[in-house]
Amino acid sequence: MISFKNDYSEGALPAILQALADTNLIQQGGYGDDDYTQQAIELIHQKIGNTGAAIHLVSGGTQANLTFISSVLRPYESAIAATTGHIFHHETGAIEATGHKIETVFAKDGKLTPALIASVVDKVEAVHMPLPRLVYISNSTELGTHYMRAELIALYEYCQRKGLVLFLDGARLASGMQAGDIRYEDLTKYTDAFYIGGTKNGALIGEAIVINNPSLQDYFSYNLKMRGALLAKGRLLGIQFRALFKGDTYLSIGAYMNEMAGKLSAGIKEAGYEFLIASKTNQIFPVLPWKVIKALEKNYAFYVWQELDEEHAAIRLVTSWNTRAEAVEQFVMDLKACGQREK
Repeated sequence: MISFKNDYSEGALPAILQALADTNLIQQGGYGDDDYTQQAIELIHQKIGNTGAAIHLVSGGTQANLTFISSVLRPYESAIAATTGHIFHHETGAIEATGHKIETVFAKDGKLTPALIASVVDKVEAVHMPLPRLVYISNSTELGTHYMRAELIALYEYCQRKGLVLFLDGARLASGMQAGDIRYEDLTKYTDAFYIGGTKNGALIGEAIVINNPSLQDYFSYNLKMRGALLAKGRLLGIQFRALFKGDTYLSIGAYMNEMAGKLSAGIKEAGYEFLIASKTNQIFPVLPWKVIKALEKNYAFYVWQELDEEHAAIRLVTSWNTRAEAVEQFVMDLKACGQREK
């Protein structure tokens, strides 16, 4: 069985496993006060060009979203997200459980715009409705689309005018960045905070929360501890991010994943099939007949994303740091063979 189900089916980059083994018996401080975490933070500071950013390493994406959003919002404030946004669609009400409403807007491509945000902000009835304070976006999005630099700047400038916090979920940040023209320094300049995904980019676990806005940095560590996100063995996260941010490792993984997804897309198009949405990242959504889907499921793992009609559905295929070109080629060959049998 070959899996295109997600980008975390494998363990971790060999370099990360080796680094964990090499440092295993070296005694260090806990809760992030270890040499490896401090070195990782220094490397990230250098990449983003902002030594004033507060950087905190946590174990997962939901934890990153929960700890940051819950630390920013007052009890009567809400967050704005696309209906496909991870905090709304796939986090089991983690944000709502803290007492904060998520205001959702439909975005066909999964990307928010100033106009879509305004459709929520402009309808707020003072005192009688939750007050929107934070805008949540993802790059890449849950639909495999990505933001361009101009789009990010437009969002940030709108949020600045309206007194909103712009927070970017970077679970698949390397893939999103490599698909477009956003660079590390843009994330520093045009978000109040973002996080750098490790789990879906070759790490065993781990995300790095980067808080650019100084007014949001104070006492954040207290919220981490309260939410169970401050790990005694924080070194395990530090070692991994140190490995990811040496040289160009992090972004090169994103480029590789996108390349494999691009090969998949080209083969699927060649086989005569269309896509639910255009994507240049490591998530693609081909539309296939049910008969073909059932045949492929015998040898491949993937999600059926959306049922379109009685005969067709969109599936999600995801490539990872370890996706082999041979696996891509085999999938395309089998797809073509299934298509021929269907005819």
